[in-house]
Amino acid sequence: MPKTSARLLSLLSLLQARRDWPGTLLADRLGISLRTVRRDVDRLRELGYPIAAMKGPDGGYRLGAGTDLPPLLFDDEQAVALTVALQIAATTPGNGTAEAAARALHTVRQVLPARLRQRIGALEVTAIERPTTRPPSPVDGDVLLTLSAAVHARETLRFDYGDRADRPPRRAEPHAVVTWDGRWYLVAWDLDRDDWRTFRADRIRPWTPNGPRFTRRELPGGDVAAFVADRFQGGTPCRGTVVLALPAATVSLYTRDGVVEELGPDRCRLTLGSWSWTALAAAIARYDADVEVVGPPELTAAFTHLARRFGRTAGV
Repeated sequence: MPKTSARLLSLLSLLQARRDWPGTLLADRLGISLRTVRRDVDRLRELGYPIAAMKGPDGGYRLGAGTDLPPLLFDDEQAVALTVALQIAATTPGNGTAEAAARALHTVRQVLPARLRQRIGALEVTAIERPTTRPPSPVDGDVLLTLSAAVHARETLRFDYGDRADRPPRRAEPHAVVTWDGRWYLVAWDLDRDDWRTFRADRIRPWTPNGPRFTRRELPGGDVAAFVADRFQGGTPCRGTVVLALPAATVSLYTRDGVVEELGPDRCRLTLGSWSWTALAAAIARYDADVEVVGPPELTAAFTHLARRFGRTAGV
């Protein structure tokens, strides 16, 4: 029979692996008696693990949530996944949890077995944001948790938005918390404007408590990623579509805010936006491929304008 300490760790690992465990099944898996299982469960409870007993012919146990965070057990794959996730969180600007993630990463690395510490020591992941001229917009981690909890509970949010605290609070039914281009946003149904809106999370100051529960509305298109992309890309004043003599897989590698559709092995349709027609034509030209303009006519005119400008530059 394994020593008590090793047996307790094995029991804890089993309780974490599934929601409910019949007592007899735990006894069989550990090779001990049902009476010993009960004693070991009591020892884990004394250590702070909230283990609930279930009624039934054989009884059973369930590991629940407590008021404090007790020690946790992870298998090798979970430890690697946790380390990668913490590295990304620790190096992603503006998420409000970077410092806490860095401390958690240090704690995890300290207790890793030697075999894993060597593997993970060679793994360095850094989240790199594309260069931007706009200032960073850090979000308080508590705000993100508040917004996410309201989404999950389907509770109406009341919040101040922006710098004007003298205005009545905004009222919205939260649908999702998303990131876009380095910023956090709340996608919600605005009750005062009777329409869908995206709110910057760094400008939200939630009121407490939340408002009443609501019935979840159907988001236009049904997909939050497509909805957000359409909202932000649609904000560009000039949008056009072209056919490029390049594979869609190649164009997708260098397209962040556009839509790429495959037309064949060496052709694709690209829909892109920019702040002016000339800028849009120049952005499309950077793909260094033959271009066929689908529309609108303003984009064709912009290519003509660029051709004349570049011809003058080249002395043609």
